[in-house]
Amino acid sequence: MIDEDLMQRIVDCAFIVHRQLGKGFLEIIYRKAMMVELAKYGIAAEAEVPLKVFYDGIELGVYRADILVEKKVIVERKAVSYILRAHEAQLVHYLQATGIEVGRLFNFGTDEMELRRKYRDYRPRFSRDITPYNRALETE
Repeated sequence: MIDEDLMQRIVDCAFIVHRQLGKGFLEIIYRKAMMVELAKYGIAAEAEVPLKVFYDGIELGVYRADILVEKKVIVERKAVSYILRAHEAQLVHYLQATGIEVGRLFNFGTDEMELRRKYRDYRPRFSRDITPYNRALETE
């Protein structure tokens, strides 16, 4: 079950970071700022967390999550002109490989921050349970 309150607090932290820093910094700066904001909210988060990737029961290697929030949500951040499908696919693959149910993708490289919610398992857009606030801000 997805904790919608947690998901919203993560988004709030990202908006605060984007409002404070704007665009133009390297991704590492946004990661560090996100860690500060998440801590202010009392949200347990770890940066550059090694997560094992398995295929057919065999460990293939280790991927490092940008931020792992409460061991439930992978947060990937970008600082690019726009989010590509490849960025979204990357997050979905991380979710599938690690078994984590949901992830957030934030792009701090634009005037208005872009954000996406991705799931380990495919969910048609019309079946998502999101708040009107998220619906206005989030695109697929």
